[in-house]
Amino acid sequence: MLTTARAGLCWRAGVVAACCAVLAPTGGPALAQPASPGQPARATETATLTNPPARFADPARAAALAAAFPEVDRLFAEYARAAHVPGMAWGVIVDGRLVHTGTFGVQDVATNTPVTPESVFRIASMTKSFTAVAILLLRDEGRLALDDLAERYVPELARLRYPTADAPRLTVRHLLTHAAGFPEDNPWGDQQLALSDQELGALLGQGIPFSTSPGTAYEYSNYGFAILGRIVTRVSDQPYRDFVRTRVLEPLGLGASTLGAAAVPSARLAHGYRWEDARWKEEPPLADGAFGAMGGMLTSLRDLSRYVGWMMSAWPPRDEADPGPLRRSSLREMQQVWRSSPATARAGAAGLLQLNAGGYGYGLRVSQTCAYGHVVAHSGGLPGFGSQMRWLPEHGVGLVAMGSLTYTNWGPRLDAALAALTRTGALQPRQPQPSAALTTMRGEVTGLLQQWDDRRAEAIAANNLFKDLDRARRRDEVAALRERHGTCHGGGAWMVENALRGEWVMPCERGAIRVAITLAPTIPPRVQYLSLTGVDSAMLPPPRGACEQ
Repeated sequence: MLTTARAGLCWRAGVVAACCAVLAPTGGPALAQPASPGQPARATETATLTNPPARFADPARAAALAAAFPEVDRLFAEYARAAHVPGMAWGVIVDGRLVHTGTFGVQDVATNTPVTPESVFRIASMTKSFTAVAILLLRDEGRLALDDLAERYVPELARLRYPTADAPRLTVRHLLTHAAGFPEDNPWGDQQLALSDQELGALLGQGIPFSTSPGTAYEYSNYGFAILGRIVTRVSDQPYRDFVRTRVLEPLGLGASTLGAAAVPSARLAHGYRWEDARWKEEPPLADGAFGAMGGMLTSLRDLSRYVGWMMSAWPPRDEADPGPLRRSSLREMQQVWRSSPATARAGAAGLLQLNAGGYGYGLRVSQTCAYGHVVAHSGGLPGFGSQMRWLPEHGVGLVAMGSLTYTNWGPRLDAALAALTRTGALQPRQPQPSAALTTMRGEVTGLLQQWDDRRAEAIAANNLFKDLDRARRRDEVAALRERHGTCHGGGAWMVENALRGEWVMPCERGAIRVAITLAPTIPPRVQYLSLTGVDSAMLPPPRGACEQ
């Protein structure tokens, strides 16, 4: 999506018409015909207030993206050989469907059994999003609130000694967003998976030290998610693993996914290894226990892809039926930043500087990047395993990858895979669509610029428009533009930023006029902001392709 700021930059460079022509949605709603001069806009009074969902300009983009799949496979296979990864599985998801799978190596070095898309790997901390789904299911049913004190469900926390006298008491939301103030505990947390509920209770009874005051900073805490698992158990009155199985895994058809390795057929279980002394050494499998909510899940490529596809299906917001098991609005809530983390800058796959800003949602990492906008992801690492899932909600494309080497490092590989998909030219975001009110107002404003009429101007204006610039001055501005540019037409490029804001270019006899409008938060929505910019013929760009995306 071209932001208003970016559009302004393109205009200052003299290339906005081409930029808009490249990015304008195709096949959008027909432009409303302006009313006759002197007639007020009546269509706005009855226009539907439902916002049409954003959509892809090219419905056949999946076929174009497929051109990158051989490159994706090459990248992952080369990494496996270089890093001595015994077995790997990866997949590409487009519009919720697993459209490509790749595998490498073996799931068991001793038997030489090859990895398949049905092989089951541990996904470690990627379990945290399943825990977040469980918490939100209970929240949506009214059985808990995210701002409830955690000690309401885990009484042992009532005895915590807080780091300062003014520290707030822990809430469910603090735990869910890594804002509890507990110390980062990745090395320690891995080895706590097998703890029993009784042992976790005893550990909680000893207290927890704080590295920061609750609610002041992001610090990754496996312990916090283990406590969330205990909350799920207490509120649902059933073991965490049973609640996740019956309320999440089974409704989504994730038959290969489980929180207990013993439930996986030996013929499908991927064993975990570390590379040491020039050979693979099998890591002792970690049992699942009271810390399972932070990292106990095992799953297959096909199941994980279905789960990621479900997460992606929350976008865009729309009217169609919501199949659950968690409602789409709650899935989108998970994929928003609720606790920011420091911005980073690093070299990307093509050697270009990548800027990333974001933080943690609910069981998911969320960032904004220059290249892709909204990115949602989570990795998982345990002795013997490393995995990652990553998707672009606005682009409808996701990647999943699992490996059987301790802390398999997927980040740079997924960066490179996205770069390969980008080079196809088909990795484009959905385009926002105008509301009926915005389309109508485009027609009305276009007609007003072609032939000014006071009654029409008053009919389309919000009550601030002619206070910000009085009607006579606005009329003079339009007259000056018409004198400068001659007769103008209404069929130019149309860039929609959201349902109530858009810009278009009116080609004229001499140059063009750029028009930008924003509608007011009223019923009916009327024009609260109107910007008119004339562009001389000498500044007009070639018809297409001059603005790089």
